[in-house]
Amino acid sequence: MDILSLIGLILALAALVGGSILKGAGLSSLWSAAAFVIVIIGTVAAILVHTPPPVFKRAFGIIGWIIKPPAGDREALMAQLIEWSNIARRQGLLGLEQQVAEQTDPFLKKGLQMLVDGVEPEQIRHMLEIDLEGQEHQDLAAAKVFEGMGIYAPTLGIIGAVFGLIAVMKNLADPSKLGHGIAAAFTATIYGIASANLFFLPVSAKLKAVISRRSGEREMIIEGLIAIAQGENPRNIESKLAGFLH
Repeated sequence: MDILSLIGLILALAALVGGSILKGAGLSSLWSAAAFVIVIIGTVAAILVHTPPPVFKRAFGIIGWIIKPPAGDREALMAQLIEWSNIARRQGLLGLEQQVAEQTDPFLKKGLQMLVDGVEPEQIRHMLEIDLEGQEHQDLAAAKVFEGMGIYAPTLGIIGAVFGLIAVMKNLADPSKLGHGIAAAFTATIYGIASANLFFLPVSAKLKAVISRRSGEREMIIEGLIAIAQGENPRNIESKLAGFLH
């Protein structure tokens, strides 16, 4: 679990609620049905137009990564690759055949299977890099969905504020409604700016970091499998893969 993301989300909520109370605005000032419809529903509407359905579906499929990112242990992965290199050195590549069925990561399983099947090293690299680039492209497009929402939300917040001020202008003859109307108008601005800067943009940035880490692990897998296929010494493979630990 990514405890920093969890703490960040809690602090973001506390900052909004606490700031509203400390400034004397009260909790009621944070709720406005009109602002919610204009900013939040409007942002979702904009991103639905902006995004192809598969990308939108993928975005909300990986949003949980900000709290619970995919498991990854580069040191354990390196140790596994070194172990495989030792097995291949003693028993040949076919000695790794029983290891294939034990793999739960489809990417690692595919690479190991090609290794056992005796596929040429450059062909292994080419096929795995295509898989890596395709998955990375798909995941980055999904992360950019939240980046897009972070761009649209503040603008829609301004639109909500303008609508609120229009309503205020229509009630200039009734001073009792002016204060409430102006406050309601600025609530939309809060929704837009706060949702973008405390949720949408940070979520996008965190997802991009997780995706980058996953891609780095898969690059490590590619280099390790290629080195095994080329029959490199396990000690040399360990030295090569150590660079991925930094």
